[in-house]
Amino acid sequence: MTIAETMPKPRRNVELLLLLLALSVSIGANALISVDGQTALDTDFWFQSSLLAVAALVFHVVLRFRAKYADPVILPLVVALNGLGLAMIHRLDAPGEDTGNNQLRWTLIAMAVAIAVIWFLKDHRILRRFTYISLAVSALLLILPLVPGISAGEILGARVWIRLGPMTFQPGEVAKITLAIFFAGYLSSNRDLIMLAGRKIGPLQFPRFKDMGPMITAWLVSIGVLIFQRDLGSSVLFFGLFIVMIYVATSRISWVVIGLALILGGGFVASKVFSHVALRIDAWLNAFTEEVFGRSPGGSGQIVEGLFGMASGGLVGTGLGQGRPNLVPFANSDMIIASFGEELGLIGLFAIVLMYLLLFTRGFRAALGTRDAFGKLLACGLSFAVALQCFVVIGGVTRLIPLTGLTTPFLAAGGSSLLANWIIVGLLLMISHTARGPVDTTPLQPGGAPEAKKTKPALAAGGRPGRNATQVLPDAPTEAVKHL
Repeated sequence: MTIAETMPKPRRNVELLLLLLALSVSIGANALISVDGQTALDTDFWFQSSLLAVAALVFHVVLRFRAKYADPVILPLVVALNGLGLAMIHRLDAPGEDTGNNQLRWTLIAMAVAIAVIWFLKDHRILRRFTYISLAVSALLLILPLVPGISAGEILGARVWIRLGPMTFQPGEVAKITLAIFFAGYLSSNRDLIMLAGRKIGPLQFPRFKDMGPMITAWLVSIGVLIFQRDLGSSVLFFGLFIVMIYVATSRISWVVIGLALILGGGFVASKVFSHVALRIDAWLNAFTEEVFGRSPGGSGQIVEGLFGMASGGLVGTGLGQGRPNLVPFANSDMIIASFGEELGLIGLFAIVLMYLLLFTRGFRAALGTRDAFGKLLACGLSFAVALQCFVVIGGVTRLIPLTGLTTPFLAAGGSSLLANWIIVGLLLMISHTARGPVDTTPLQPGGAPEAKKTKPALAAGGRPGRNATQVLPDAPTEAVKHL
């Protein structure tokens, strides 16, 4: 086997082909909606399609220069989902509304920020240095919606927005990223302490009470979000993120058991104490009851209308632009899954869910491939954050669980959600670049620690870089990584 055959392959050409397919799906969906809406393929259609295509291709070129070993499937999947969301939001715009164009502007901003993350973040392990700074930033982001003067007040029953001039922004969307960085840094540094033996009850090994501080803290944060911001979805997302990351770090099912007990206990108490939680649960359990259907606020009309819309779509849907998804309240944001279910049918909805599933698995694959504990935990946490958000949203729309105020990643209208999720994409691409790239085999220095600065790659026969040659950076993996 030659050296060229053993070198990792960048797979950027594969990404380009998949990206062209993703753009054809996105632009084709927008074209169908334009034709069905009897607006033809006007100047606005070509301008919007060109902006999306140029932004996606620029992103691809940046990956060729800065992260050539990054996963070739992640970017095309996200572009396809984002493009479908843009098409549906444009389709749902009433005369005089500009939600679709606003979503396109946020898409371009979000992609530019993700490109900046890839360009300036040379190695994801640098983020480990900001573990406790990330915790402080998370606390600040979660407090901002409660600060007089910048708080947007209570909107649709929740206090999660701040006002930035003429627009609103949801800091909690960015907080899920900073919390994931903190959890990854803390757990990778304190894994051995957390795994100290505790009491064994049956087949489960429970941690010592004094080692449960991180979980109790995460639980209190989620309860605080539920109490003060009245946001059930974010509360579940933050606590679920920590449970998964601590399970990945320790491989102890006891942490999951304790976490589920805390969630159920907190949810039960919240349903008895806070009226907005009780109304959500009642609307879920008794959605088809007449008095619950017409109740305001806290009624089930939105859920039921969405279910009937998806039922009218059947197996193959009514066709893009042919249904009546605008009859459902918040059809372009909270209920956009119901809109797709009506016009694309069960088959189309399964295709969208499959794209999400592929996105999660590529994120988890990056976590498995990277060789440092921090990167493994961060990739798992970020991937699971998107997965849990999809589960909570789709589960609420289909009445599997109570409906929350979370948005469907990349599909639903909402600039803050779009920005946060594109940043997650940028981080996952950087982690996958490290995971799929050449492996460092440079021996440690006499002091037992790798050099902090870049070193020359090891050379194979003929003076060319060997397969396992790469730069050495701080925070190199330890033996504990083998257990992850």
